[in-house]
Amino acid sequence: MTRSLITLDDASRDDIERYLALTDRFAEVMQRDIKKVPTLRGRVVINAFFEASTRTATSFELAGKRLSADVINVKGSGSSVEKGETLKDTILTLNAYQPDVIVIRHKASGACAAAARFTDAAVVNAGDGTHAHPTQSLLDLYTLRRRGVGLDGLNVAYVGDVMHSRVARSGAVAFRTMGANVRFIAPPTLLPPGLAEGLGGEVSHDIRDIADADVVYVLRMQHERMGAGGFVPSLREYSREYGVGHERLRPGQLVMHPGPMNRGVEISDALADDPEVLVSAQVESGMLVRMAVLYDLIAGPVERARTVPVEEVAA
Repeated sequence: MTRSLITLDDASRDDIERYLALTDRFAEVMQRDIKKVPTLRGRVVINAFFEASTRTATSFELAGKRLSADVINVKGSGSSVEKGETLKDTILTLNAYQPDVIVIRHKASGACAAAARFTDAAVVNAGDGTHAHPTQSLLDLYTLRRRGVGLDGLNVAYVGDVMHSRVARSGAVAFRTMGANVRFIAPPTLLPPGLAEGLGGEVSHDIRDIADADVVYVLRMQHERMGAGGFVPSLREYSREYGVGHERLRPGQLVMHPGPMNRGVEISDALADDPEVLVSAQVESGMLVRMAVLYDLIAGPVERARTVPVEEVAA
C-alpha cells in the first residue's frame, strides 16, 4: 500500500490482515489503566474536516491524542475555505507546518487524492464525496473479526442509499478482498448503473433478499446529497418498502450502520436501540483502527504487526 491511505482498491488481503493485526495490539494497550502511550510523541497530525462529522472526527482526534501526537483540528466552517480559499491553497498552508499526517474529509470525490499532490505529509481519506471511506471499511471488518465472525464466505447485504454511499463502495471492496460475498439491496433509483460490474456484488430490489445475509448493513439516507429529490417518492414510502426492523430479520443476523442513523427511515427505533446491533462496537473499533493507521503511516510499515510485542508498540 502507498504511504497515504486514500482507498483500499489496491490493498491486498495481506495488507488488510496486517492492519487488523496491528489494531489488535492497540486494543490490548487500551485495556490498561493509563491508555495514553508515547508512541507518536513529537509528531503532528492535522485533521482537516471540510464536511460535517462526529464519529470519524472524534475518533481520529482521540486516536492521535492516545498516541501522544500533537493534534490540530481544522474545520471548514470558520476557516479560510469560507472566504473562497481553494483546497490546494489550504493544503499548501497546512503543509508549511510540516505535519506528518493530514486527515481529510471533503464533500468532493477525489479531493483527498488531489490534496496528496500538494503536501509532503501522508494523507488519510476520512471520506471524500461518494468515492471512498477506507478507515470505515477497516473498522467494519475489525468489528466483525473481534466478535469472532469469519470473513471468508460471509454474506453481506448493503441496504438502502447505495447511490450516495462511500461506505458501501469501500466496504464492498474490503469485504470481497477478505473473501466475503456482497449484495446491494435498494430501489432502482438508489443503485448507480454498472454497480455490480464495478464492485463485483449482486444487485437486488427486493428487501426480502436480506434473508440470505449474515450481516445486514443498513445505509443512511443521505438527504444532503440528494438535492431537490426524486430518488424516492417519500421517506414514509421508503421506510415502508426498505426500512429495516426486527420483523424483517431472522434470528442470528448481525446488523451494522455507519451512523448517524435516521430513526424511522432506514432503521426502526426498536432496532436502533437493540444492544445486539453493532453500532456501538463499530464506534469503539473506529478509534482503535485509526490508531493503527496513524501509527503505520508515521512509524513505518505494518509488517511487524504479527510479531511486535505490545510493549514495543506502546514504547
